[in-house]
Amino acid sequence: MTRVFTIGLDRRFVDVLARGILAAHGEDPLALADALILLPTRRSVRALREAFLRASDGRPLLLPRLAPLGDVDDGAWEPIAGDDAGALALPPAIEPAEREALLAQLVTAFTDEDGQRVAQSAAQALKLARELASLIDELAIEGVAFDRLAGLVDSTFASHWQRTLRFLAIVGEHWPGILAERGQIDAIDRRTRSIRAQAERWRARPPATPVIAAGSTGSQPATRELLAVISGLPKGAVVLPGLDRDIDEASWLALDPSHPQFGLRELLQALNVERSEVAEWPGSGTSAARARLASELMRPAETSEAWVRPPVSSLEHVTRADCATPHHEAVVIALALREVLEAPGRTAALVTPDRTLARRVAAELRRWKIDIDDSAGQPLSHTPPAALLQLLVDAVDQRFAPVALLALLKHPLATLGGTRGTLLATTRRLDARCLRGLKPAPGLDEIRARLAEAKFGDPAERDRIGELLDRLDSATAGLGQAMEAGAPPDRLLDATIASAEQLAASQSLWSGEAGEALADALARLRGAWRGREAIPGREWPALLAAMLEPETVRPAYGRHPRLAIWGPLEARLQRADLVVLGGLNEGTWPPSVDTGPWINRPMRAALGLPQPERRVGLSAHDFTEALGAERVLLTRAEREGGAPTVPSRWLARLDALFGYEPGAPAPPPEYIQRGRHSLLAWAEAIDAPTTYAPRLRPEPRPPVEARPTVLPVSSIEQWRRDPYGLYARRILGLRLLDPLEAELGAAERGTALHAAFDEFLKTHPSGLLPTDALARFEAMGERHLAEVLAAPAERAFWWPRFRRLARWFVATENARRHAGTRVLGSEIDGALQLGPLRIEARADRIDEIGPGVWEIIDYKTGRVPQKKEMEALFAPQLLLEAAMGERGGFATLPGRAGSAHLSYWQANGLGDGGSVNAVENSDELVPRMLALVERMATHYASPDTPYRAVPWSAFMPFFNDYKHLERIAEWSTAGGDEE
Repeated sequence: MTRVFTIGLDRRFVDVLARGILAAHGEDPLALADALILLPTRRSVRALREAFLRASDGRPLLLPRLAPLGDVDDGAWEPIAGDDAGALALPPAIEPAEREALLAQLVTAFTDEDGQRVAQSAAQALKLARELASLIDELAIEGVAFDRLAGLVDSTFASHWQRTLRFLAIVGEHWPGILAERGQIDAIDRRTRSIRAQAERWRARPPATPVIAAGSTGSQPATRELLAVISGLPKGAVVLPGLDRDIDEASWLALDPSHPQFGLRELLQALNVERSEVAEWPGSGTSAARARLASELMRPAETSEAWVRPPVSSLEHVTRADCATPHHEAVVIALALREVLEAPGRTAALVTPDRTLARRVAAELRRWKIDIDDSAGQPLSHTPPAALLQLLVDAVDQRFAPVALLALLKHPLATLGGTRGTLLATTRRLDARCLRGLKPAPGLDEIRARLAEAKFGDPAERDRIGELLDRLDSATAGLGQAMEAGAPPDRLLDATIASAEQLAASQSLWSGEAGEALADALARLRGAWRGREAIPGREWPALLAAMLEPETVRPAYGRHPRLAIWGPLEARLQRADLVVLGGLNEGTWPPSVDTGPWINRPMRAALGLPQPERRVGLSAHDFTEALGAERVLLTRAEREGGAPTVPSRWLARLDALFGYEPGAPAPPPEYIQRGRHSLLAWAEAIDAPTTYAPRLRPEPRPPVEARPTVLPVSSIEQWRRDPYGLYARRILGLRLLDPLEAELGAAERGTALHAAFDEFLKTHPSGLLPTDALARFEAMGERHLAEVLAAPAERAFWWPRFRRLARWFVATENARRHAGTRVLGSEIDGALQLGPLRIEARADRIDEIGPGVWEIIDYKTGRVPQKKEMEALFAPQLLLEAAMGERGGFATLPGRAGSAHLSYWQANGLGDGGSVNAVENSDELVPRMLALVERMATHYASPDTPYRAVPWSAFMPFFNDYKHLERIAEWSTAGGDEE
């Protein structure tokens, strides 16, 4: 009589299993309670427990013993109580955090041939330690002895593999000795030994009570060994998930590791059972159409000529949605899950290995105030308490640079011993008064110096900010000293916790699920890293982040009872009325094929380790199992990060199986059309406005007494191009805040160059230049540009350009002076009165090029106004300065200009270094400009004249600090320009 069964992929595995067990043992409650059922994971144990409740219609039951067997990525093996516990007297398992700390210590000590450490930091050592731990676990799972690594590399391998082998001596030589000295073993090794010990005991003394192993694919050697023993027990049974009993023999023999049935074929070989001998579990009849769909979809390439298209009915339960972006995909999935809730009692689950997609879906569901049950939980590092610790060490490490400081003070848990509202208000004043603009020198003392220089209307504000800085200094002093001197990780952790408790109230820092999880994690980490070597303080932020990276928080309750997010492992044996398979792109599902950083394919084969395609096969099995659900939604994003994605090979096979070619004129199959007509259409509509009422162009009309009567000449151009901008700046007094940690850029370079030109002309106001004029000008440029070019990269790029500019400028200046040009002044103030409006200016330079003929020069380190801008009077500066010269507006200059020539000197260091761009027809443009400004002054003196936002779309300002207030995109049109 066969002891190996299967349950079809389209059946609710745990429900069918529970009904079959009840049918066999339910008449005798004690017999049912004596049975032992082994399942792959703890979650599947809970699912079977609930299935028994459904199968019994709620009547009381003595449930059988249920235990997790543990599978590929799960360490959930628990020895069976009452089975000769003395035989399970194995050494205790080392705690994971302690194992990582010990391995990181070994990695840190490892050096290459030149004596240089392989790990450049403590955080890198920890990450390498985790990779080593993964290799150790894989060796333990497959039963490969550590000492086999020593002979892994021979002369046929490249030399870098020899270096890798030296590094792996950590695993082969040092690690076993450390474990033996501590009297511990690895957790996976302990689980593997426990499973083999259990198999040996049952082989020697078969239990008299039923033992059923259900749902496992036997992907690990120890598990296969145990399943083989169970299948041979007098009352043993093995129930396989979704064995394809109908696939032809040629395809069965051609299976490769990436096929979903490959693992089951290996398991049957270990059980010494032929596929034809596997029976259906009682009451688990399978839909022929869906079974054929899964079988043909995954048919091996070697027998693809025998492909038979399944009936259309096999896809009646499937809908597919190809979404534009990951955000679009999340909206589609959220809508599908939300729709399920319209039917009482119906359930739905998203199954995906893509954690980013899972978080997006959870966020989208909150629009309906739904908190979904996510089996993976939330990364601890993303919770407020853990984020506070990371911001704290970042701020101390960066010596309270503005961005890091504000991020810390604005964290929702930060109070610094006061109230949250008071701290926020003071922080905002600190931000506006002391932190904007160029990045201050490191340390709170530099911020205090800025505070002393800042202007305050209320002196009490200065005192409150100073008090905040003092409290922050006191709270972080211990951590700052430890990081500055360097300390062991456990001492740095203690100092971080002490500072955090002064920064935030303890009841808020350690309370709630996140706070309790953080406290537990830090306690384990403190013990694991006690006694380790000191590290430089600058490495502490990255090490703390790496320590917290694997930690997660899983809410105990409060999530929706009918919606869930599962990873592929958690979804095994689970069922919901709607199963959404999300993230179906190559590299995500199935995962990328990666051999890992330590050993390549030939090495894996030599060690007897499975090739990475085995992971693809397990993913394929998870996919086909989920495809058999009552209703299935398949989703993917066509683009991610702006780049096209490749659809999962299983979607491509599904297209090919039903003769669909994406992009072809033929209509897509019905299962694709269903997604387009429903979910994709809903996702497009959900955030689309039902009506569109564009905002009108801003047209403020301030009272006449508020309108400016004195303007700098640069504001005339703003007035001309964007009256609203002039209104915001000159009437409302709005100024764009300087950025935090601003860098010296084009504006500062331009100011420095203007200063260098001014100093040179004031030093050599007349006559021919001295022979060393170039060296003198370069020295002036060196002095004025010193701060701008302090960074080596900036200097390497800009200093050669300045030297080209210097050569051009000195040569041009000499030529002009030889021709009789006389410098009248540099950086000269002037003014012009036009009716009620006074215009003020500062000319970069004014030369006399002939009797009564002036040339007014404007240095330009950036763009020069184009001819069409000059002719349309949208570049008024030089034109108005010419009018000032002709009307005697430059009081410090003798007389006035009979006529004025205008030119822009392009001083950017490109090409020859510079160029002179003369303004054509300036004698015609100047009176036109004057007449226009006079009309504008009269026009805007009326209270009915609005300050319209950018009335000329062709001449919009190149730099606009007020575009977010003008909301141009809401009202702009192709036409409508007017004076």
